Amino acid sequence: MNLHNVITEIEKIDPEVYERLDGRREALKSLSNVGSKIALTALPFALGSLFSKAYGQSSSSQILDVLNFALTLEYLEAEFYNTGLASSGLIPAGADRNAFQVIADHENEHVQFLKTTIMALGGTPVPKPTFDYTAGNGSGMGPFAGVFTNYSLFLAVSQTFEDTGVRAYKGQAANLISSNEVLRAALRIHSVEARHAAHVREIRSRRTGDPLVVGMPQPWITLNQSNIASSAVQPSYNGEENTLQAGVQITGINGFAITSEDASEAFDEPLTKQQVLMIVDPFIV
Repeated sequence: MNLHNVITEIEKIDPEVYERLDGRREALKSLSNVGSKIALTALPFALGSLFSKAYGQSSSSQILDVLNFALTLEYLEAEFYNTGLASSGLIPAGADRNAFQVIADHENEHVQFLKTTIMALGGTPVPKPTFDYTAGNGSGMGPFAGVFTNYSLFLAVSQTFEDTGVRAYKGQAANLISSNEVLRAALRIHSVEARHAAHVREIRSRRTGDPLVVGMPQPWITLNQSNIASSAVQPSYNGEENTLQAGVQITGINGFAITSEDASEAFDEPLTKQQVLMIVDPFIV
């Protein structure tokens, strides 16, 4: 790690970074000479503490809150896929199993990244909760009972988790705006979650006769339709029927024949933290 380059890049974004820290440009730049003497594993923690002082405790606290919120969601997804892959006979061998192995790897990598980032910023990662993937609050008898023995149900829950994750990251983006690097990383995770959602939807679209598939799942969301035969997932899709963007009505805009379905598909809607917590609460013991 070249600390001098890191500081130089920060200076490009925030020319007043030195004044924010201690008002002594040379004193901070001298850190680049010390960097080689500090263990690489310790540098992120040193920088996290430094930037917390530079940009204020309130901003740092807000970022840590968002990252721990995201970590809880990533725990939920990672363990779901790990358990699914370990469930004998659940996921068919071949393309489907290969895809879910990749998705599981991504989610596990997200968990490790978020934990490392939180610690680097001087925070403490939230511990992994105990999950009940039947959505029964620990009873094991929720609406998704059998999720690790019934592949149709596994796919339906997977799609819901991924669609919820996409909307959750979108809803928290504004709270990360004080840190370009953290925001950039969160948006990278957000786009990967969207790819997961699209792929799971594509798998479900090929399952002719699947009792849990309603209509034809597409890579995008039409209105607030989940394409899942369960009312339990509906909170993850409510609000997606919105057709008003930045105060502009998209339906029929400028005389074009744009339907409500078209308009809703063209834009994804965010979920607030409270909405997401209400959605995932039944899955947490």
